[in-house]
Amino acid sequence: MIEIEVQNETHQTQDRIRFAAVPRIGEGIRLREPDGMWASYDVIDVWYQKAEYGDIWMPYLHVRLTPGEGAGDPSLTDYGIAEEDDPSFTDLAGELEPFKI
Repeated sequence: MIEIEVQNETHQTQDRIRFAAVPRIGEGIRLREPDGMWASYDVIDVWYQKAEYGDIWMPYLHVRLTPGEGAGDPSLTDYGIAEEDDPSFTDLAGELEPFKI
């Protein structure tokens, strides 16, 4: 596992997340939003900085919310099909209700 610092341009936050491989520029990753919902993010930059110890280079990611992901149009599904008759669909801005234990 590789621990990578992810700098989120959309929410202006920084988090350290473990990955099996370093994502490449243009790839999409799923991250949890501050409200607890999952959203797609595009990797817009990858760079490496030398660590304070040894001869190790640490990866960093710069991500941005995928265009259209945060639109939250409650009248459309992921496929652009209107489901206005389903009240639970519009309550969560087009997202499914998160699983609760």
